[in-house]
Amino acid sequence: MQPKQQLMSLKPYKPGKPVEEVKRELGLEKIVKLASNENPYGCSERAKANIRDELENLQVYPDGYAADIREKLASSLHVKPDEIIFGNGSDEVVQILCRAYLSPKTNTVMAAPTFPQYRHNAVIEGAEVREIELINGRHDLESMLNAIDQNTKIVWLCNPNNPTGNYIPEDQFESFMKKVPSHVIVVSDEAYFEYVAAGDYPNTISYLKEYSNLVILRTFSKAHGLAALRIGYGIADCSIIASIEPAREPFNTSRLAQAAAIGALEDQAFIVECKMRNRKGLELFYSFCKSKGLFYYPSEANFILIDVQSDADLAFDFLLRKGYIVRSGNALGFPTMIRITIGEEEHNKEIIEHLEEYMETLVHKVN
Repeated sequence: MQPKQQLMSLKPYKPGKPVEEVKRELGLEKIVKLASNENPYGCSERAKANIRDELENLQVYPDGYAADIREKLASSLHVKPDEIIFGNGSDEVVQILCRAYLSPKTNTVMAAPTFPQYRHNAVIEGAEVREIELINGRHDLESMLNAIDQNTKIVWLCNPNNPTGNYIPEDQFESFMKKVPSHVIVVSDEAYFEYVAAGDYPNTISYLKEYSNLVILRTFSKAHGLAALRIGYGIADCSIIASIEPAREPFNTSRLAQAAAIGALEDQAFIVECKMRNRKGLELFYSFCKSKGLFYYPSEANFILIDVQSDADLAFDFLLRKGYIVRSGNALGFPTMIRITIGEEEHNKEIIEHLEEYMETLVHKVN
């Protein structure tokens, strides 16, 4: 029995080793994971309280329409309830969009490198993938426009981009939207939206009335700290939402996830605090990089991509043996860079000390 031919060229997602297994292998008492862009401060206490209350209802199927969180979120975003679709993480909304729009006779346009699930799901649907190389870590919007033709169904904008952390400013976003043909869906993936500090970051929701082909993706996994519960969402014109809903599984977000998301929305003070701490952590890494003459991409997310001037896997292994798990750039399209999630202040300072030691080892090797 053979699956679709295109699956033969894809590799399944390979998670990292469990932290406890790494501890045993390396004989370490402590392992700090700064590889998956998780919130080091957890989630809101209101979210936890809602989870505890919901534990008495585990025998009951979730609301397939997600009415309570839908109403809360629509009110918070100032959109209509029927302009929202929920997913098992925003990853699933990516999958739903690909399932709904892509086929072997279509193509889709995206940056490279960027979030890999755009390409992964497009390949599964048999669509042609048109990847446009980043310029200095940023989307090459002009070349992306030039790649669009009558068979293009979706253009993906990861904003801020993962793995570089760069963002598309509002003037460039607006200019891009004006030039994209109306038959092409533009997906603005804003998984790190809550961390953004740039004053000229686009308020994409304000464009929804003007552009019926715009889809915005956001998630509760990152700043809200609910990655384990898997709940994200898409926002778009009600006609788009209605057209893709049949591709959504009926009970794709759990009762626990929906309840936790309501609690998270009600605690914006938690988000403000996390954003402030994240910005402080970023500045610490910026200072370190500048003092050592290391190239890095300024980030509007909760991670930073740093050039370690060597094979990224070597830096990964060095830091792992010090008790820190980061993301090697070899898997991200940046073979001499590592991506580090911004952690708690103590962990940021410790990993910077280890990076200093690593850079010293490189100097000694050269000499």
